[in-house]
Amino acid sequence: MTTRPLDLIDVDALHSEEELAIRGVVRRVVDDHVRPGVVEWYEQGRVPVRDLALELAKVGLLGMHLHGYGCAGASAVAYGLACLELEAGDSGVRSLVSVQGSLAMFAIWKYGSDEQKDEWLPRMAAGEAIGCFGLTEPDHGSDPASMKTRARRDGDDWILDGGKMWITNAPVADVGVIWARTEEGISGFAVPMHTPGVTAREVHHKLSLRASCTGEIVLDGVRLPASAQLPLARGLKAPLSCLTEARYGIVWGALGAARDSLHTALDYAGSREQFGRPIAGFQLTQAKLADAAVELQKGYLLALHLGRRADRGELSPEQVSVGKLNNVREALAIARQCRTILGANGISAEYPVMRHAANLETVLTYEGTSEIHQLVIGQKLTGIAAFA
Repeated sequence: MTTRPLDLIDVDALHSEEELAIRGVVRRVVDDHVRPGVVEWYEQGRVPVRDLALELAKVGLLGMHLHGYGCAGASAVAYGLACLELEAGDSGVRSLVSVQGSLAMFAIWKYGSDEQKDEWLPRMAAGEAIGCFGLTEPDHGSDPASMKTRARRDGDDWILDGGKMWITNAPVADVGVIWARTEEGISGFAVPMHTPGVTAREVHHKLSLRASCTGEIVLDGVRLPASAQLPLARGLKAPLSCLTEARYGIVWGALGAARDSLHTALDYAGSREQFGRPIAGFQLTQAKLADAAVELQKGYLLALHLGRRADRGELSPEQVSVGKLNNVREALAIARQCRTILGANGISAEYPVMRHAANLETVLTYEGTSEIHQLVIGQKLTGIAAFA
């Protein structure tokens, strides 16, 4: 009798019926609307963002952990489980949900005016408006404090100039939360993407996260009314708080890619015969599977612990860094190891493992590289900042 990896220590016993029901709904959505098309999306480097967003919105997945404005108001743990199931389908799909809800919507929800919230959040929760989050720049990835994008006053208006790079959803977005340097410091702006002077160019030739829409944003003399500024977003802590929200989702999401890779390897090892018996019966294969299962469960327990802390209002940014650093690093190792179990078939798109491994190379980098999270943790341990 075979046992699924997460059943080894019965993690389902740690969840409420409501949490498990939400997980089941998201799993069905992934089975019905992601798995049938994701291989083609990945191979073609295109994803039907708008159609997919509408399907995800039907079950309340966009901004699901926010309250009001048509959002579901789900718990942090429920949101984490949703991210896990989405990334079991593909990291690009979880990225769509993360950027929409934890970055763009969260920024407007937490720092926006009542008018901005009323204008954007209901439509974004319904999947009728797509958002993006413009923080990273071509020359300033891990060092957002050095951003070159500027916003200057011109009468009652703002004029924005600069550029952003590696922005998920940018080519199809209706609104961009753009961060810029002003005389008073870093500020955020809700920028309708059709505004004159805004250009979004899709990034092509990616070798990872291909089932995701990624773009470059160019801002050339973009004139915005004073009402476009997010009134409560002051300083770099504002965008960093949004990143913490997104990083928390990744803590869970990476486990989905790892779980799907491990399930695939288990099924394959049980049916693939060499030397007269299934390769699952060889010691080296079982050692690989056992190690992967143990790391997956450890990562799951870490994610769940952080989720419970988040639901109590006790989660700190450095704790999220612990989760992001560990779980993405281990998920990538699991995917790579599972690829070896599949042998040559491991590089075929018939199986999802190589796609997960390639995607996790990007997840390892975005929302803070592993090195950045090591430094966040190091600063907490030593009291000394070592970023420069």
